[in-house]
Amino acid sequence: MTYDAIILGGSYAGLSAGLQLARARRKVLVVDTGLRRNRFTRTSHGFLTQDGSTPAQIAADARSQLMEYQTVEWLQTEATNAELVQDGFKVALRHGSEAIGKRLVLATGVTDVLPELAGLAERWGSSVFHCPYCHGYELDEGRIGVLATSPLSMHQALMLPDWGPTTFFLNGAFEPDADQLQQLARRNVAVERGLIDRLDGERVDVVLRDERILPMDGIFTTTRTVVSAPFAEQLGCGFDDGPLGRYIRTDAMKATTVPGVFACGDAARPTGSVALAVGDGAMAGAATHPSLMFD
Repeated sequence: MTYDAIILGGSYAGLSAGLQLARARRKVLVVDTGLRRNRFTRTSHGFLTQDGSTPAQIAADARSQLMEYQTVEWLQTEATNAELVQDGFKVALRHGSEAIGKRLVLATGVTDVLPELAGLAERWGSSVFHCPYCHGYELDEGRIGVLATSPLSMHQALMLPDWGPTTFFLNGAFEPDADQLQQLARRNVAVERGLIDRLDGERVDVVLRDERILPMDGIFTTTRTVVSAPFAEQLGCGFDDGPLGRYIRTDAMKATTVPGVFACGDAARPTGSVALAVGDGAMAGAATHPSLMFD
């Protein structure tokens, strides 16, 4: 069987793309591993009608609605390879099976490469975050730390005082220049130059190497992001360099540089969120449909 479209990735962007194609009565296969980027956090925020819902519940409700459409199939497995063939695109699946699609939608998301600091990984998504809009409000104007990873961290340090009193932990990552120090002072950001030994405590205590302990209600930091699957590279899609890492290059209609391949969600954006992923997916699905109509 040849599908009209194969969607690689069944999180928010992939589900949204699938819904548009399903409503166009197209045969769709969704291949998903079930590993959403935001699986580490308890609640999701900033997405209309779903503010405060669990990420798993948002995804489960969306999948349930998508599977009401009879032209959609779902495979809970891992795709291992994608290549161009005469009839479209061949996707190799775990355990040796394969599927053919006339179009391919890449919605694989990204993986966060966390800063190497003892105690950080186990607090990721519970008291250590990357997005103020997703998690800042719930800190209830408490003590906020920003862990520097590069000069890019200045952006977070200047934003976060709107959510609570902020301490900028440089941790040897970089030294602000005179102008940047003035900007931080105008925003009442405390600058801490002491090196960090570890994160500890029930919430999050910053333990410095000089044995000082600075309790925080939450910490924000930037990560390096890596596209979670190799399909775009296998197919020869172009990439762009973003502030956090490479992402798949697309046009305004979410078409990649390879004809017939579309990409959406965090894998095809410099930054992302659930709301942006859903919008991206809707555009990718809606753009995939006319490409099939006029094939």
